[in-house]
Amino acid sequence: MLAAPLLLLLFLPFPPSSGAQLPDKDRVQVDLKAPPFPWGSMRLPKTISPIHYDLTIHPNLTTLDFTGVVRIQLDVHEDTTAIILHSKHLHISNVLLFATEGVKPLKVSEHPRFNQLALESDSVLAKGRRYEVQLEFAANFSESYHGFYKSSYRTSSGEVRVMASTQFEATFARLAFPCFDEPAFKANFTIRITREPRHIAISNMPMVKTDELPGGLLKDHFDTTVKMSTYLVAYIVSDFLSVSKTTQHGVKISVYAVPEKIDQTAFALDAAVKLLDFYDDYFDIPYPLPKQDLAAIPDFQSGAMENWGLTTYRETGLLFDPDKSSASDKLGITKVIAHELAHQWFGNLVTMEWWNDLWLNEGFAKFMEFISLRVTYPELQVDDFFLGKCFEAMEVDSLSSSHPVSTPVENPTQIQEMFDDVSYDKGACILNMLRDFLTPEAFEIGIIRYLKRYSYQNTVNSHLWESLTNVCNSDDLDEGRIKHKEFCSKRDVQSGATKWYSGDELDVRAIMDTWTLQEGFPLVTVEVRGREVRLSQERYLKTDDYSLTEGFLWQIPLTYMTSTSSTVHRFLLKTKTDVLYLPEEADWVKFNVDMSGYYMVHYAGEGWNSIIKLLHHNHTALSSNDRASLIHNVFQLVSTEKVRLDTALELSLYLSKETEIMAVTQGFGELVPLYKLMEKRDMAALENQMKDYIVDLFRGLIGRQEWTDSGSVPQRVMRSYLLLFGCFRNYAPCVSKATELFTKWKESDGTMSLPVDITMAVFLIGARTPEGWDFLLEKYRSSLQMSVKSRMKSAMSTSPLPEKLKWMMEHSLSNVVMKTQDLPDVMVSVSRNPRGYKMAWDFLRANWHILIKKFELGSSTVSFMVTGVTSQYSTREMLEEVRSFFGSLDEESGSEMRCIRQAYETIEDNIRWTDRNLPLLQAWLDKRRPKTQHEDL
Repeated sequence: MLAAPLLLLLFLPFPPSSGAQLPDKDRVQVDLKAPPFPWGSMRLPKTISPIHYDLTIHPNLTTLDFTGVVRIQLDVHEDTTAIILHSKHLHISNVLLFATEGVKPLKVSEHPRFNQLALESDSVLAKGRRYEVQLEFAANFSESYHGFYKSSYRTSSGEVRVMASTQFEATFARLAFPCFDEPAFKANFTIRITREPRHIAISNMPMVKTDELPGGLLKDHFDTTVKMSTYLVAYIVSDFLSVSKTTQHGVKISVYAVPEKIDQTAFALDAAVKLLDFYDDYFDIPYPLPKQDLAAIPDFQSGAMENWGLTTYRETGLLFDPDKSSASDKLGITKVIAHELAHQWFGNLVTMEWWNDLWLNEGFAKFMEFISLRVTYPELQVDDFFLGKCFEAMEVDSLSSSHPVSTPVENPTQIQEMFDDVSYDKGACILNMLRDFLTPEAFEIGIIRYLKRYSYQNTVNSHLWESLTNVCNSDDLDEGRIKHKEFCSKRDVQSGATKWYSGDELDVRAIMDTWTLQEGFPLVTVEVRGREVRLSQERYLKTDDYSLTEGFLWQIPLTYMTSTSSTVHRFLLKTKTDVLYLPEEADWVKFNVDMSGYYMVHYAGEGWNSIIKLLHHNHTALSSNDRASLIHNVFQLVSTEKVRLDTALELSLYLSKETEIMAVTQGFGELVPLYKLMEKRDMAALENQMKDYIVDLFRGLIGRQEWTDSGSVPQRVMRSYLLLFGCFRNYAPCVSKATELFTKWKESDGTMSLPVDITMAVFLIGARTPEGWDFLLEKYRSSLQMSVKSRMKSAMSTSPLPEKLKWMMEHSLSNVVMKTQDLPDVMVSVSRNPRGYKMAWDFLRANWHILIKKFELGSSTVSFMVTGVTSQYSTREMLEEVRSFFGSLDEESGSEMRCIRQAYETIEDNIRWTDRNLPLLQAWLDKRRPKTQHEDL
């Protein structure tokens, strides 16, 4: 261990020390007889705000702790004697106040439950004055993936190397330094990092100089940041290497990775350059920093993080090998980079005032993934994948435990729970609906106005709606671009949202409040009688308690087309019921064209029969998205008894002619869960009948797949899916080919080049035997290609060998061989394996307290584990077991988490579904012709 030099100790009085030397709770020792804490709310008071942080950090990667000092410049807005700010698990000392009168110590007290410190002065801090406060602090690296935490990786020679990285969103900057850790307290940050010469340090801004310190240490000084929230601060100390390019607008882009993987960064670098240039032009606001770094972190909980100027990623989210990565990998990596770079404007430049409006960050970033990639990477055909996001959001939003897009939150667990499919995917889907409603041109003008009006500020929902209202009647349109002026000059009474309805002036806020301030989504029932179309709306909810659907009303931008015209007609449904009239009678009517709206449709009367007839005889009369939405809607309506199961199954028969990815994958998405429910029950005969029906339905499409990497990105992604399914379900041609390829690959000791898109199917077959599984593990250990390792891991978790499944979960938990960051994926994958579902549940229960400490209460990761492991249970016995375990928890161990209520509701819905529909399913399948005998796994 390198000792800290004397000069450093004068500035940072806490030399890096072993964790054992810190107090048990890493907090200031408090006198039990001290007066009560001077603040009583979870939210910080607005009496004081920070202007500038001067932050110096010294991490020690040997003893796994850090010391630091922060000096904060403050504005006082009301007379006060106390400065309230955040700190968690930090040992605080030497707290000083700097004022024009001189320097004096402050009394320190804490409120651990609120993660707050009070710095109290014996004299008043006067309104209108500026002060500075300095705190010294020390702590161990965080044991989770939040705050300032340790990451490590193993080189090809077996050496373990340690690095340190930050993850501050949402409420974890307080784990790394004392701060005002709420998004509205924006400030500038000047950061210095002390390190050993064998490491580098990077942060939000470029490094301006490095000082040599006595004892061989170095101190890097970084330029001062723009005004930003604490959750966007970032710094990394590592041995990373980097590659760099410059955008057309002069921004230096660098991608950082561990040395042995730096050759997998070229694709991400080119994508980042292209995407940052796109956003620079699209938003008409120059990216305000001189550089943008992208860093691949070996241990990372979420997918990526948008820290301003230093975005961080999982290695699988950034590293791409042209010879080993699949079309799906390319799509995923490009989307995640597009998401994080969109945040540099939506979230970083303009930030939600509080976490209740997180969707203003995440919904926009998710939406902009598709807007940007449509232009920059047209070959990815991202529009084929957007609809899946809306279906995922609806799955959560159809439960009574859902929440409004904008919903009150206060404590850190509630804040963490906002990072879910509602904020991300529903947010993106309602923005897409609004864009279609206003027209893309008007929407673009409005969001640029929003970004320009509120740059470096914080916003609430209404600011966005105001910016999107009357976009052509605005003083700040002159600041826009020529094409916007041309759009507004050409716009007449038939253009834009005026084509939706006549009457009052468009009120964007009134419309969108119905989508953001109430949970759930509408089900529109359509009944056609000649030219007359009767419309009604209600909340779609998977429940027996229909009182829960009452009191909801949306303003719904309906679209529809008919058999007589391909014209898209529009109608704004603002009331519970309404009537519209078709230009002429039609054989069929399809509402929610391309599913641009976030709502479902039920075709009453003969409506579904006419749709089914159309699909069976001329399915291409409707777009792929329309077909996918019909598949989704009809099966979802079985859950609420609006549609009989045999009607949905009759519609599914058309899938034998389907070739487009969105409709094919949605067909699988509705049919596969039916037999997955049966796998957890003792009903092998019906289960196998259902499996055989699905194989038979797609037999032709599976048979036409080549075992190559040819075709468009959607075709390649679909090929991977189909061949994987064929092998999983023991479709003989698939199993035979995959077995042949795995045998050859194994005989070559893994050196034979397999077509990338079919490797998952090949690995799945190999993982069925102990020898094949062990060989995959051997190659997993030695591989440096993250996408290959990911496919191997997924395939290994499908093995029918229980001892191997248990080994994977145990070794993922211990971070040996497999990373703990991957444990949630492994556990959920094992839970979906018919040989492992009970094992995964037992593992989750046995390690619950370890998991919530590592992954944090309320996080999307914990939610994914809870709902993922339990989502396919459909018996009252398992519901009771799940209730018994989660019911035994207290609030500190997660009893109040929304995901637990979601788990209960999902199992209850599964029970209702199976009770009502298994006899119908049996009868319908019995009427089908006999199929070849299914060979079970």
